[in-house]
Amino acid sequence: MTTDQAAHRAATVMHVRCPDRLPEEAYRQVLELLAELSPVVQALPPTAALVELKGALRYHGTDTRRLGEVLRVRSLSRLGVDVRVGIGPSITVAATASAQIPKPGGVLAVAPDHVTAWLNGLPVDALHGIGPRQAAVLTDYGIHSVGLLAAVPPATVLRLLGGRAGRTAVDRARGIDPRPVVPRALPAAATVRHAFTRHTLDGADARAALLETVVRLGLLLRGRDQAARALTLRLSFAGGGTWEKTRRLAEPSGHDDDLRLIAYQLMDAAGLQRGRLTALALKGEDLVDADQVATQITLDDARESRLIAEAAIDRVHGKFGPCIIGPATVFRHAS
Repeated sequence: MTTDQAAHRAATVMHVRCPDRLPEEAYRQVLELLAELSPVVQALPPTAALVELKGALRYHGTDTRRLGEVLRVRSLSRLGVDVRVGIGPSITVAATASAQIPKPGGVLAVAPDHVTAWLNGLPVDALHGIGPRQAAVLTDYGIHSVGLLAAVPPATVLRLLGGRAGRTAVDRARGIDPRPVVPRALPAAATVRHAFTRHTLDGADARAALLETVVRLGLLLRGRDQAARALTLRLSFAGGGTWEKTRRLAEPSGHDDDLRLIAYQLMDAAGLQRGRLTALALKGEDLVDADQVATQITLDDARESRLIAEAAIDRVHGKFGPCIIGPATVFRHAS
């Protein structure tokens, strides 16, 4: 075993799950408790976090399970919030462990030398990073446990799930996950605004402006390697009135297709009728790192083609600027 492999096996990661729909202020307070245990805390909003414990073990002079129990007691006694704490030698193992704890809370620590045996006995959909569609594809093929996923030839999994997703699934089923815990506080929201040069009644003009903000927001999120869990649309009207509404996405995303669908639903919900618009703002909220979003199989060739085109357009934007290419509707109404 190389030095790097030995360090990876020795690394100890804590994954913490707070209750669903926990208010942001309470979530921030849980993050503060985590910072008391270790300086290396990675927020995974809206309700989860990662903690690197290797240095904390030396500082506190105790074992990993004890640190997990200390966190849970402090969270309950100080905040009234119960948490599920998974601990393991990698992000995948720790996150998989925390998901196996029944609500409302508890601690599950998986020692490095027990990882393989523990993972092998789990259903394939329990492995962190395997989404429902991926699990359905694997199960249909007869791969219904993590042990089977780790045992089948990698080429088979790559054929079933695709190259990148297949390689990741095989590695994680075998306990291989070299990703480090990266200190990160709650990410800021991303907001894109559009001010109309004149009071706007035309629904086509308003829809074109909304599409422009969608494209700009998607470009901003992808440039940050982030994805939004929710979108908020704020409309400003002549006379000083405003309208605002938030809607969550089915899955976190920074792709134009997904953002546009929710943005249009929000605009439809506004029921503009004869309202004279002066400005609109589209905000991506509950942002997460893009690499935390499970890659799902879409079985939709048209969508896959659009995503490939989107990546190519992003490269063009990066080289020539954001105004060089975009939806025809935006350019037509801007002219």
